[in-house]
Amino acid sequence: MVNINDQVKKLQSYYSPRIIAEVNNEYVKIAKVKGDNVPWHTHENEDELFLILEGSLEMEIEQQQSFTMRQGDLFVVPKGVKHKVSSDKECTILLIESKTTLHTGDVITEITKSIKNQKK
Repeated sequence: MVNINDQVKKLQSYYSPRIIAEVNNEYVKIAKVKGDNVPWHTHENEDELFLILEGSLEMEIEQQQSFTMRQGDLFVVPKGVKHKVSSDKECTILLIESKTTLHTGDVITEITKSIKNQKK
């Protein structure tokens, strides 16, 4: 059993997803976001599920109007869709991603974390 609230308390930095569970070929991750450091990116072969646990998250999808997600909101970014997220204030999210999903997709930046680093 995993207590999500306890796991959130262990998050020490923004943009550093932490794997808290595995189900089939998917990872369940939590992360904190604050600011605008996530680059525009895609996941060519994987959908990405976002669930807002606390705060609000600005979701930007290429060629669409951006929208704000709030606590309890869930959104799936379809594979191959260019997107980015940001938050003015601290936001805690839960992600469900295939085990093959790269943290920042097709873009590598200073915030990019390997799967190995997400398991710590």
